[in-house]
Amino acid sequence: MLNLFRAVFVWLAVLSAPAFADRAFMVDADWLAAEMKNPKLVVLEVRYHPHRYHTVGHIPGAVQVQRFKDLGDNNGRSIMLFPDRNTFQATLRKWGVNNDSTVVLYDDSRSALTARVAYLLALYGFDMSRVKILDGGTQEWMGFNELTREVPKVKPGKVTLKPADASMFVEWQQVYEDVLSRRDPNVVLVDARPADMYTGKVVRHAVQGGHIPGALNVVSLDATDGNSQKWFGEEELAAFYKDVPKDKTVYVYCHDGFRMSLGWLQMKSLGYKDVRVLDGGWGVWDRAFTLPVVQGDAPYDDEFAL
Repeated sequence: MLNLFRAVFVWLAVLSAPAFADRAFMVDADWLAAEMKNPKLVVLEVRYHPHRYHTVGHIPGAVQVQRFKDLGDNNGRSIMLFPDRNTFQATLRKWGVNNDSTVVLYDDSRSALTARVAYLLALYGFDMSRVKILDGGTQEWMGFNELTREVPKVKPGKVTLKPADASMFVEWQQVYEDVLSRRDPNVVLVDARPADMYTGKVVRHAVQGGHIPGALNVVSLDATDGNSQKWFGEEELAAFYKDVPKDKTVYVYCHDGFRMSLGWLQMKSLGYKDVRVLDGGWGVWDRAFTLPVVQGDAPYDDEFAL
């Protein structure tokens, strides 16, 4: 009887666990090689330099994802606003994705680019138990496998997406209200960009440097190994987010949508329950011009500190 109660307790704990409360979504090259003949497998490559898909090569059968064109709003005031449901659904269908597909994502950017795809799939209600990320990306695969330049023939898919989950994102107006105006103690704002962009020392692909007032700087890419392209262990990853309480609502942003998606994925893997990304990121806040900006390494400067 005691064993039965224990089994029920474990089962209930699993049911109540937040999405990505572990790393079951991470796979290695051996796993992928063993799945290559799975008729429901869809492999998507998101390279930093899209021309490498054609000139350097890709994992056999992998469909190319062009990171800006395919993963943002091409007609919006910032290209990295979320694509709408119908547009992203049409893109997924073009890639051959169905509701029962096993989707494997990989990149050459320490999973920051694949994290954007994973985030959008989750945002629009795809079954995330069917989404895997190749830890180590192209480098992991090339350890014992070869690339090809043969472009696969893809049968269009029939995936059907759901309306965007409003609990997964935040608009700039809400950030302004919760963090800057009301100083809501239950909300933490995280800037996932490199430190020199956060401080304003470097202005890259932006009009101005600095950060949104109140933001903590947790560089999501720093929680990955630049040589192996793999994530650090769970304890080391948790150390990066030690200043971000798990019992708060977390808003996270970056410059163009990729680092913040990685931050979202990292925090979800650590068991954070309420993590929301800023639609459009710094690109929207920056280009508003009149929205306040703080420079330096502190969340608030003298003008905005209490």
